[in-house]
Amino acid sequence: MSEELPAYAERVLEAVESIPPGRVMTYGDVAEWLGEGGPRQVGRVMALYGGAVPWWRVVRADGMPLPGHEARALEHYRTEATPLRLTAGGEPRLDMRRARWDGSCGQDGGPGGPDGGRDEAHT
Repeated sequence: MSEELPAYAERVLEAVESIPPGRVMTYGDVAEWLGEGGPRQVGRVMALYGGAVPWWRVVRADGMPLPGHEARALEHYRTEATPLRLTAGGEPRLDMRRARWDGSCGQDGGPGGPDGGRDEAHT
């Protein structure tokens, strides 16, 4: 990237890059993990700069793929073996109970966040 990113955007993108394949975090999870901002701020960063990182690993809390990008996201989820489930209507959604990552070390050696990751497990 040739232009300098705002510091918060850099931190969000670094957090997204640390999410292991096959796992996801919600917009709110990313903000909480960073200890600043909120879901809307993370969403804004992802809308403006997220194309350079694995954007499909940051999702809405309800597990629905990003509107308008469902097909591309589902391809990534299937390639990475991200846990999915079908709704009553047969629509694929992320299985948030199994796919959600808490930001802790371990899988892929990712950083644990500023406080070593959150205490609660999301798997």
